[in-house]
This record gives sequence, C-alpha cells and structure tokens, in this order.
Amino acid sequence: MSGRVVHFEVPFNDGTRAKDFYREVFGWQLNEYPEMNYTGVATGPVSESGMPAEPGYIGGGMFERAPESPQGPVITIEVPNIDDALTAIRSKGGAQLGEKMPVGEMGFAAYFTDTEGNVLGLWETAAQA
Repeated sequence: MSGRVVHFEVPFNDGTRAKDFYREVFGWQLNEYPEMNYTGVATGPVSESGMPAEPGYIGGGMFERAPESPQGPVITIEVPNIDDALTAIRSKGGAQLGEKMPVGEMGFAAYFTDTEGNVLGLWETAAQA
C-alpha cells in the first residue's frame, strides 16, 4: 500500500465565490469537468498529461457541497486496491462512506471515516492495458 497523499478536495456552497477566492488568493488554476460536476485544481505547474510537473505539491478538486458529500476538506490517499483498503479500514475501526466510484477511465475513488470521525478519500489508479 503506497499510503501517499495524492489529492485534496474542497467543497463549496457558492462555486463562483469559492473558485474566485482560491484563484485570486493562491493563483490556483481551475479546470471545469461539467460531465462530472467537478472542478480540477492545479496548485503548481502541470505536465501535458495534467499531472503535477514538479515534486512537492499535489493537485486537487472542488465540488458543490451536498448532504451526501463530504462537508469539509478531504485529503485522498493512494492505495493499490480500494476494496482491500476498505477491508483494513473497517477491521481497525474506520467506516466506509458510500460506494467505490469509477472516475472516468483514470481509476476509482471512495470515501471513509477514520477512528476519529475524519472523512478521507481513497484513490486507486486504473490498471493500464
């Protein structure tokens, strides 16, 4: 299990206000993905693939806060297999939130709570053909 933090998410109530705030205060580059109702965030330079182009920072995303979505910021941890990670999480007192979700052809995501009630995310990169 890699256990690396690879992504973050920031929920919002007012998309225009939140996006303007982060763009203007921190210079974040925002990319809209309307088919996913999601905004990608680049916090530094990106390669042609859209991934961070230099070590030391991660990208993230923003989404509209809803009753079934996380209510606060989320850090996302990379794992080789979400199902195995969720089994380990449950065995140590954490809890799965919702179902494992495909994210385009890139991979899979899921949310969980740790033993302190914090909501975190899991990321599994899709196997390359």
